[in-house]
Amino acid sequence: MALPPFDPASFPGEVTLDHTIPGSPAELVELPSDLPEDLALALRSRGIDRLYSHQADARAAARAGRHLVVVTPTASGKTLCYNLPVLERILERPESRALYLFPTKALAQDQMVELGEMTARLPVRLLVHTYDGDTPAGQRTAIREAGHIVLTNPDMLHTGILPHHTRWRKLFSGLEFVVIDELHTYRGLFGSQVANVVRRLKRICQFYGSSPRFLCASATIANPRELAERLLEEENVELIQRNGAPRGERRLVFYNPPLVNRSLGVRRSSLLEGCRIASPWIKQGIQTIAFCRSRVSVEVMLSYLQHSLAPRLDTKRRVRGYRGGYLPLRRREIEAGLRSGEVTCVVSTNALELGVDIGSLQAAVLVGYPGTIASTWQQFGRAGRRSGSVAVFVASSSPLDQFIVRHPEYFLGSSPEEGLIDADNLLVQAGHLQAALFELPFADQERFGEADVGPLLELFQEDGVASQSGGRWYWNRESFPAEGVSLRRMAADNVVIVDTSQPRPDVIGEMDQFSAPTLLHEEAIYLQEGAQYHVDRLDWEEKKAYVRPVQVDYYTTALNSVSIRVLDAFAGPDGIRLDRSHGEIKVTSLATMFKKIRFQTHENIGSGPIHLPEQTLHTTAYWTSLDDDAWAGLDRDQMEAGLQGMAHALRHVASLRLMCDPRDLGALPEVRSPFTSRPTVTVYEVYPGGVGYAARLYELHDELLRSAAQLVEECPCATGCPSCVGPLQNVEGAKEACLSMLYASALAA
Repeated sequence: MALPPFDPASFPGEVTLDHTIPGSPAELVELPSDLPEDLALALRSRGIDRLYSHQADARAAARAGRHLVVVTPTASGKTLCYNLPVLERILERPESRALYLFPTKALAQDQMVELGEMTARLPVRLLVHTYDGDTPAGQRTAIREAGHIVLTNPDMLHTGILPHHTRWRKLFSGLEFVVIDELHTYRGLFGSQVANVVRRLKRICQFYGSSPRFLCASATIANPRELAERLLEEENVELIQRNGAPRGERRLVFYNPPLVNRSLGVRRSSLLEGCRIASPWIKQGIQTIAFCRSRVSVEVMLSYLQHSLAPRLDTKRRVRGYRGGYLPLRRREIEAGLRSGEVTCVVSTNALELGVDIGSLQAAVLVGYPGTIASTWQQFGRAGRRSGSVAVFVASSSPLDQFIVRHPEYFLGSSPEEGLIDADNLLVQAGHLQAALFELPFADQERFGEADVGPLLELFQEDGVASQSGGRWYWNRESFPAEGVSLRRMAADNVVIVDTSQPRPDVIGEMDQFSAPTLLHEEAIYLQEGAQYHVDRLDWEEKKAYVRPVQVDYYTTALNSVSIRVLDAFAGPDGIRLDRSHGEIKVTSLATMFKKIRFQTHENIGSGPIHLPEQTLHTTAYWTSLDDDAWAGLDRDQMEAGLQGMAHALRHVASLRLMCDPRDLGALPEVRSPFTSRPTVTVYEVYPGGVGYAARLYELHDELLRSAAQLVEECPCATGCPSCVGPLQNVEGAKEACLSMLYASALAA
C-alpha cells in the first residue's frame, strides 16, 4: 500500500528529518510440537499458524521457569508472548492462576477483549475478568473465587487486592504468572512505588505457598533488563529483544514551525501547523491520529479540524476527540469506530499511546514532544500497524521540543533513555511497610524485599502503630494504611487545581506542594499548555487552588527565596575547571511577592505580596561548581544571567535523559554557593528523599554539559529566549555568558 502523501515544500517551516525506514518481512517459526492441541486449534482459528520468533523465544523462556522482559516495537505481537504460556499452563493445570497488571484501566479492558476472543475458542471454560474501580460489586466475589486470569492495575492491586488477600486465597495459592505490561511506564516515583507493591505481592504469595514467574513487556528503553530486575528484585531476568514481526515501510518527518518572533524564540502555533498537515489526509479518507500534550490542546485542535472540514465531511462523526474525562462507553465507541473505519481522524492525549487496538491507521501527527523517545515511538507506532505509514512530529517552542527537532540523530539512534527507580526511598518504603504489616505480621529479622526494615519497625513501635510480641511485629491500628499511600505521587496532599468556570468544577491538574506557592498563589496567572487561568483562591489547608480561564496580556512571576544546604556529599567534588558532586540536601523556599510582566515588552505592570508558609524539602541533588577561568571576563549581572541559563538548560536536558518530566527536577543557580564558595548550579529532585535521579546525573555529567551547550548554541534567537536560557534575563550577553560557562565546563570535562 502506498504511503500517504506529504510534501514538506508546501510548509513554511524547516524540515529537519525526512527519513524512510524500509519494511521488513516476518521471521516466523512453526507452532511448537508440544503445544496443547486445543490451544493450537484456537490459534489457527484466529489465523495464527506460525509464531514470530520473539513469541517462540518468550514461550520457551517461560516454560523453562525464567522471569523475562520482551522489548519489541509497537504492534509486534507482544501480547501473545505472555498469553501463550499463561493459557498453556492453565490448560495443563486448571488450578493455576495468573495476574495481569496494566498501567491503565483502558488497556486492561482492551486486553480483556483479546483474551476473551482467544479463550472462547478453547473447549474448556477459562474465566477471565477485569478487576478495577468499575467492576460491579455483584461480580467481585465470583472473580475472587473463580477467576483464572485477573486483569487489573497497580493501584487496585495496592488498595483493593493485597490488603484483602484472605478473600483471594485461590488466586494467591495458585498464582503461577504475573504479567507486567508497558514496563517502561514504571519509572521514577511511580516505579519506585510499584516496586514496593511487588514486594508486598511476593510476600503474600510466599505466605500462600506460590512463587510466580514475572512476564514483562516494554517499549524500547536503554535498560529494560536492569529496570525489570530492580522492579522485581530478581536476578537474571531474560531479555528478549530480537523482533520477528513484519514491519511496513515507515516515513518519519520532523517539522519545526517558522519563527514569528526571533528575539523571543516564539514560533507559529504547533496546533495550527498540525491541523494543516492532518487536514488533507482526512479529506482523502486516510485514517489519521493526532496526539496532543494536554486535554485543552486536544479540544482546541479538534475544534480547528472540525471547523476547517465541516463543509466537506460529517465532521462530528468522522473526526473525534479522545482523552481522560470521556465516559468509558464513549471511548469504546470511538475505538470501535476507528477499527471499523467509520472514524477517519482521532485527536488524542497519550491515552491512546499504549496498546489499545484501534485498527490500521496510516498517518500520525505528534503536536509537541511526548516527553520521552519511548513514548514518541509508541505514538508513531499507532499508525502503520498493518501497512506503511507517515508520522510527522511538529515541534513547539519548548526546550525539549527544540532539542529533539534539531537533533534527529539523537532520536534515531539507540534509545539513550533509562528507567530509574529507588524502591528504598525511605518515605516510599515506610508507607508500603505499614501496608505490608497490616497484611501480614513481620518476623524478627525478616526483610522487606532486599531491605532491612528493623529500624523502621522500631520507629513504628515508638509511634504506637506497631507492636512486637513473640518474635513478630503486628499492626496496632484499625486504620487501613494502603489508602493513605498514592502510587502516583509522593504525598496525598499535592495541590489540586480546580477550574471553577464550569457548572461542575473540573480538576485540570495538580502540583507538588513545594512548587505551589510560586505558581498557584492568589492572583497568579497559571499557564497550562498555552491556556491562561487566574488563581482566585489557594486553600493551603485543603490543598486546593481554585482557578478560572482568562485572556490577559501579562504573566506572573514570583520572587522566591531559595536556599540549599548540603547535608551529606555522597560523591565528589572532582573535576578540573569545575567540580561535580551529588548528595543529600535541604532546600528551603519562601515565596515573598509576585510581579505582573507584560508579554512582548516584559515591563513590570504590577506586584503584590504572597502570604504563604516557608517550605522545606529533604532530597538528593547533583551540583557543579565553576572555577575562575570558566567565567573570566563576565561582570556579576552577566555571570548571574549565564548561571540561570545554565541551570535552565541542564534541567531540561537532564529530564530528557532520565525519562522524567522537567517538573520532577528543580534547578538553583548561585553566584557564590555557601557550601562550595564558587559559582554553582544545583539540580535537585523535587521528591523527598529522591528516586535515583541525582546519582545518575552525576555519572552523566560530561554528556549533560555537552547537550546543554548544544541546546543553547543552536537556538536561532539572537540574545537568549525561553527555549534556550529560560525567561529573559534582560541582561546583554546572557546567551553568550551561558555558552561560555557551559563550553568552558564541557571542554574541561
